[in-house]
Amino acid sequence: MSPQPVSLPDDCKLLLVCNAQPSEQEAWLFSKVLASMKLSVEQALYLPPQAVNLLGEHQLEWCWFAGSQEAEIEGVKRLISPSLSALDNDQLAKKQLWQQIKQYES
Repeated sequence: MSPQPVSLPDDCKLLLVCNAQPSEQEAWLFSKVLASMKLSVEQALYLPPQAVNLLGEHQLEWCWFAGSQEAEIEGVKRLISPSLSALDNDQLAKKQLWQQIKQYES
């Protein structure tokens, strides 16, 4: 039986791809980054890396690979960072993530 395509809600603008569902602390950091991008938590969804290839129709603007294998999603802005837990304690990685976000805004 072949895997079903993953369908995302129309209001989902950012996909977080990481190996495990974010913990409470990681979710807080995630929400802060989203706010800086003028997105709400309701506009974001988590997917494990193996599900990315199963994406069906979507309205995504961003795909954030946090410590996971990257994939190419056509027409989507890509962010790459260490895992959220590593990012939480790494100022340089936070700065690099911020620079990636800003690069798309200019």
